[in-house]
Amino acid sequence: MKKISVFFILIFLLPNPAYALPVYQEVRQNYIKSDSLLLDRHGAVLHELRTDKDSRRLDWTLLANVSPALQQAVVNAEDKNFYAHSGVDYTAISASLFQSLLRQNPRGASTITMQLASFLTPGLQPKKGRRTLQQKWQQMDTARELEKNWTKTEIFEAYLNLLSFRGELQGVAAASRTMFDKEPHGLDHTEAAILAALIRSPNATYDAVLLRSSSIETALGWKINPADLQSKIQKIFWGTNYIQPRTTLAAHVALRLLKNRPKGATVTCTLDTGLQRFALDSIASQLLALSGQNVSDGAVLVLDNKTGQVLAYSTYSADNSTAQYVDGIQAKRQAGSTLKPFLYGLAFDQHILTAASILNDAPLDISATGGIYQPRSYDSAYHGPVSTRIALASSLNMPAVLTLNLIGVEFFLSKLRQMGIKDLSESGDFYGPSLALGSADVSLWEMTNAYRALSNGGRWSEAIFLKDVTRTVRSKQILSRNAAFIVSDILADRDARSTTFGLENTLATKFWSAVKTGTSKDMRDNWCIGYSLKYTVGVWVGNYSGQSMWNVSGVSGAAPVWSEVMNYLHRHKSDHRVIVPKNVVKVEVPSSGNIGKRQEEWFISGTEPVADVLIVKQYNERIVYPPSGTVIALDPDIPPDLQKVFFISRPKGKELRWRLNDAAIGEAGQTVAWSPQRGKYSLALTDSQGRIIDSVNFEVRGTGHNTK
Repeated sequence: MKKISVFFILIFLLPNPAYALPVYQEVRQNYIKSDSLLLDRHGAVLHELRTDKDSRRLDWTLLANVSPALQQAVVNAEDKNFYAHSGVDYTAISASLFQSLLRQNPRGASTITMQLASFLTPGLQPKKGRRTLQQKWQQMDTARELEKNWTKTEIFEAYLNLLSFRGELQGVAAASRTMFDKEPHGLDHTEAAILAALIRSPNATYDAVLLRSSSIETALGWKINPADLQSKIQKIFWGTNYIQPRTTLAAHVALRLLKNRPKGATVTCTLDTGLQRFALDSIASQLLALSGQNVSDGAVLVLDNKTGQVLAYSTYSADNSTAQYVDGIQAKRQAGSTLKPFLYGLAFDQHILTAASILNDAPLDISATGGIYQPRSYDSAYHGPVSTRIALASSLNMPAVLTLNLIGVEFFLSKLRQMGIKDLSESGDFYGPSLALGSADVSLWEMTNAYRALSNGGRWSEAIFLKDVTRTVRSKQILSRNAAFIVSDILADRDARSTTFGLENTLATKFWSAVKTGTSKDMRDNWCIGYSLKYTVGVWVGNYSGQSMWNVSGVSGAAPVWSEVMNYLHRHKSDHRVIVPKNVVKVEVPSSGNIGKRQEEWFISGTEPVADVLIVKQYNERIVYPPSGTVIALDPDIPPDLQKVFFISRPKGKELRWRLNDAAIGEAGQTVAWSPQRGKYSLALTDSQGRIIDSVNFEVRGTGHNTK
């Protein structure tokens, strides 16, 4: 009787607390789920990513979308008179107090409305596990206020969404998806009884949940299969209880764009869900076809040429265990032959080569820092003198090494860095002539965007994920429009490509496209990167583990995926005509493959041949000594004035000049004797207008004359 008396005294004597209760719409608006959403460019959900580590909440669920069975079970278990009272069930309170007086285990008297009031009002949360009598009175008063301003539907709906279930689960959607892998509207009687049983004691034992679920079932007159009930409770206690995201198409982009955002944020990116899904399906299909050749992983990147917007960013693993952890688009891999277009483009810009220049595809022995470098052709075949067009289009290795020798390793490295290829921190000596064949580590992200620069007339700019980028996007001219056009024309030339790939292969498209394949050392990486007038597509296949593939070339590995994605992009569109820069001219020259025949070739104005013989001037005028990469040792036993290095060129001509580390040292028509000093040097052969005809790099080492 004492407890009852104290309770009713408090009802009449305690002052009413003043709580500013939110309206239903405010609660809905302020509800934040634990998953953030990445939307594609059209507003479709592309990826769901959990960003709240403290609790698990899903979308707000309308009461109309909650199973009637669960509604009945919750009302029966928590508040039988919910639809009859005005916030407080005085009958239940009296019964609870009477049971307490008789020292029985009292039934809880808090109504659904009172429980919701405590969710919305922090001051009503229990202290040390139980509410004080004052808090109980305040909870009742707040519940009455809620009933005056909210409908029963709104109260019940908010209660089910804010209610905490087992562990970190909050709300009926999270509980239903986690425990039963279904939406709340699909809950059956067994599942409804289990969830209702967990409300009063979320961390109850298995036996307690089983007993309470059975009691709810009996009270409602349901016939539940005991084995089914036990099985589902066992899964809750000993299963994984993992919510599988409904959409997971771009894990790495989601991590990049959602990681530091507020919990429950929604971000719209530039990707296209349809294209993203198609790229994933395409590479999955190709990896299945290559499964017998030890190929497990792949990646596809699609960029819009004009804007730099990322349209697809797809990484895939055949066993689906590593793709979510390894970003194949950002991972560094050996470039293979994908660097060659930029190498030749620089040679065109420097007027060292033209598309008609003749380069010898034959075995080479090149002096390098570590000894003699002997590059090999991909198919162990050599084609003798070939034009630069054929050398690039057919990806011949020896001409590429010769071209790097002409423009210089350091110069090539500096240009690659300007193209956004990071981590090229070593000197030219570290890479040596093998850089022409792709010994540098690059990412698919860097290389695809570099190829996009070729499609934009040699102008490089950053690729972007967000449409509304407010910062200034960096851009720079890495190749002239003239050189970029000629390189693109070569990469689009099916006939020039046929020396290595044949006329019929997956690189050929019905629309204009320029494309290059590449395979790294020991067949660890396989690339295919190319562009049309609107899109640039990069594909990589290989193994994240670094294992070698078995007999996979660029055409058989990455190229089929590139072709499928390109055809998908152009399924409804036709390309426009390629625009020729003003300073590029077409001239008829002898065919390098057919003696006596002539063909048309593109030249940067001023580099086109004028004589009928059409001998490529730059091929004949070259530095004979020292070879690029030479290391000269000073002899300590010979006086410095007697130690000389002779710079020799062929043919001799008074119009040519020597430049050592950019300083003039004499006419190339004469053999120049130079006294060596320790250091690294760049020796160039220039014409009367200062244009570089040939260049080499060498180093002088040693301690000089010994005077003892």
